[in-house]
Amino acid sequence: MLGRRGLQETVAAMHDILITVKKFHNLLDYSARIGIDARTLVAETGLNYDKVMAAAAEKTVSARYYSSLYRLVVGELEKLDPAIPWAGGIGTDAFELMCHALITCNTLGEALARAQRFEAMLSPMSGRTFRVDAVGDHAVLHYDVDTARINPIFVPQSWSRATTFDTVAKASGLLLWHAFCGWLIGRSIDATSLSIAGPTIGDDYHRSLAGVVDCPVEFNAEQNQLVLPAETLGFRLVHTPESLQQFLDDAVYQLIAIEKKPASTSAAIKSLVGIDFKNGIPTFSELAQRLHMSESSLRRRLLKEKTSYQILKDEIRCATAIEYLRGGDIKITDLSDLLGYAEPSSFVRSFRNWTGMTPKAYSDNLKTVTSG
Repeated sequence: MLGRRGLQETVAAMHDILITVKKFHNLLDYSARIGIDARTLVAETGLNYDKVMAAAAEKTVSARYYSSLYRLVVGELEKLDPAIPWAGGIGTDAFELMCHALITCNTLGEALARAQRFEAMLSPMSGRTFRVDAVGDHAVLHYDVDTARINPIFVPQSWSRATTFDTVAKASGLLLWHAFCGWLIGRSIDATSLSIAGPTIGDDYHRSLAGVVDCPVEFNAEQNQLVLPAETLGFRLVHTPESLQQFLDDAVYQLIAIEKKPASTSAAIKSLVGIDFKNGIPTFSELAQRLHMSESSLRRRLLKEKTSYQILKDEIRCATAIEYLRGGDIKITDLSDLLGYAEPSSFVRSFRNWTGMTPKAYSDNLKTVTSG
């Protein structure tokens, strides 16, 4: 069984994904140059604008704050022009509608075929093109942006990326699709190569991209494309319309998280179960059926990953409890019922074993951190 320390490490990895303040600085600088009231948006995330701007670039902050800020910025950008060229349009109404169109597909291949049709309809407005080809043992995702059609308002001349915005638009779109495909199947994807038909922005940018996709990255290529193993197209989607809404509420964070997860059966199970317990937690048998494998095969895979369904259920329950406690508006008795405990005392005992604190102490600690 996974001990208290092991579970605490797992929870930390799931919920304390940190990114550098430099990313906040870059996003806020861009927003200001576009003419967006960044100070107000930062306040909406729960952070202090002056403290963020004064913090050293190498300091780290929860990626959840960045995800919230990015979504708010995109909302303001859409008021200027809905054809946002960055990161495949993540956070826009069009991206959300596409996600709803894909979520009922059975496999990743079916979902990408539907995405190709969706992007083709939007292309006259968005300037984006998307296509998936099966080439031997590989699946090639072609993604491009007609940068000549990008609204100049999105590329202020004083912006540090003004001369290389075409590379940013193309590369960020490919990164979006790599992460989004991983989210759909509940595991990170081992890409074969990433090619960008644009000039490199520098060694740091090159290393950053290679670090995210964990594969060779080529600039000044003939085409923008992401190459994946062909078998990836046959992987089952593990999400539902309900878990999709959770994703859309915090999309950037979810995609950062999936890029940090190793491909595993455990990851697929966690994505499949999600954090919505309205319909209860599926049985082991139901999970095996949804993953299209026998119970004995699923048990062997989990054993190979040195875990079990009981351990995963504890991790999921802990993750769910923390999510609700972060909101600060749920009673312990209600949270206990939500997680399927017969008595609140049993939940409190479990939570203390997971985190070293009672739910109340954990909630009080969160309030202290966010108010400071």
